[in-house]
Amino acid sequence: MASEETPTMTQPPIRTESAPEAKTAPTRAWAVRLMIVGIVLAALNLRPAITSLGALLEEVRDGLGMSGSVAGLLTSVPPLCFAIFGVMAPRLARRFGPGAVVCAGMGAIAAGLVIRPFTGSTVGFLVASGLALMGIAVSNVLMPVIVKRWFPDRVGSMTGLYSMALALGTSLAAAVTVPMTDALGGNWKTGLAVWAALAVAAVVPWVPLVRERGAEGGITAGTSQQDDGLRITRSRTAWALAVFFGLQATAAYITMGWMAQIFRDAGVSAGTAGVLLAVTMAMGVPLAFAIPRLATRLPSQGPIVVALGVCGLAGYAGLYLAPSGGAWAWAVLLGISNCAFPLALTMVGMRARTGAGVAKLSAFAQSTGYLISIPGPLLVGVLYQHSGGWGVPIALMAALMVPQIVVGVIAGRNRTVEDEAAPAGAV
Repeated sequence: MASEETPTMTQPPIRTESAPEAKTAPTRAWAVRLMIVGIVLAALNLRPAITSLGALLEEVRDGLGMSGSVAGLLTSVPPLCFAIFGVMAPRLARRFGPGAVVCAGMGAIAAGLVIRPFTGSTVGFLVASGLALMGIAVSNVLMPVIVKRWFPDRVGSMTGLYSMALALGTSLAAAVTVPMTDALGGNWKTGLAVWAALAVAAVVPWVPLVRERGAEGGITAGTSQQDDGLRITRSRTAWALAVFFGLQATAAYITMGWMAQIFRDAGVSAGTAGVLLAVTMAMGVPLAFAIPRLATRLPSQGPIVVALGVCGLAGYAGLYLAPSGGAWAWAVLLGISNCAFPLALTMVGMRARTGAGVAKLSAFAQSTGYLISIPGPLLVGVLYQHSGGWGVPIALMAALMVPQIVVGVIAGRNRTVEDEAAPAGAV
C-alpha cells in the first residue's frame, strides 16, 4: 500500500521509540505483512459479539428466561464496558506491549463467545459477555497505537483499512447470524458461539508478532519513558475529541437501535425497514476506508466534520418531514453521517506525536466518549414513549448534531496533545 502523505503533513515522526526499521529488511517485511493481517482480523472481531446478539436477542431472552429490563440492560452494556475497560489499555500496553494485549484481547473475545451461550443463566451470560467486551475494549484503544507505531507514514490508509474491516464485521454479523443459525439447526446457542471461530483466527497472526520481542520491546520501553508527566485532561483538543467521539457514538447507537422502528411507524414494512438499516450500516464499509485517507491529506479535518454533520442534519430533517417518502435517501444520508467514527479514530492518530500520546489520547477519548453515549438511546426511548411520536426524539437527534460539528472542528485543528498537555518544564 503506497504512502499518501508528504513531508509537509502534520504527522511528525514518532520520537524516542526504537523504530522497527532497526530490524533486518527480511524480518521487517515479514513482520509488516503479518501485522496488516493481524490488524484486519482483529478489526473484524470488534463488533460481531454485539451485533450477533442483537439479531438473536428474542431467542436469547426466551432461552434464558430473561426479563425485558435485563434485556434492556444487556443492550447498554457494550458502551459501559468500553468505557471502563478501555481505561486499562495504556497501562497494560506499557507492561506487556500493545501487540500482546491485543492478542490476549482476541483470546478473551473467543473465550467469552464460546462460554456465554452455554452458561445456562442470565448472570453467567452477562459475565461471559463482559469478558468478550473487555477484549474488544482494550483492542479498540490500542489499534490506533499500533497503527501509529508501525505505519507512521500511512496513518490514513491503515486506519481506513481497519475501520473498513470493523464496519464489515459489524454488518456481516448482523446480516448472516440468523440465516447461519438456521443452517446450523436453529439453535441460538450455536448461532452465537460460532463467531468465536473468527476470534480464534485473529489470535494466530499476533502470536509470532508477540514472540518477536523487538517488535514489542521498542513500543513498551518508549511508551513508558514518554508517558511521564503527560496530563491528557489538560488538553482542549483531547476533550474536544472525547466529546466528538461520544456524540458520534450516541448518533450511531440511536440509529442502530431506533431507525428501523421509525420507518416501521411511518408505514414501511418490517422487511424493508431492516433493509434500510442494513443500507445505513453498509455505507460505512467503503467510506470507512476513504475518509481516513482524505483526512490525512488535509491540515485540518474540520471540513470533513462539517460535511458529515450536514448529511446528518439533512437525514434527520427527512425523517421528520417525510420518513417514508424519502426513506432510501435518509438511510444513505445517515449512513454517511455515521462515518464520523473512522474520522474520530484517524484524528486520534493525528492529534498526538508519540506512541504514549496516542495511547493516552485513545483511551481518554474512547472511554469518555462511550460514557457520554450511554444515555442517548435510552433518552430517545423515553421521549418516544411520553411524546407519543417521533417528532421530539428526531429533534433531539438533530440538536445533538450541532455540538458534534462544533467540537469536531475544534478536534480537527492542526495541533497535538503533547503541545497542550506537556509536563511543566518540558521542552
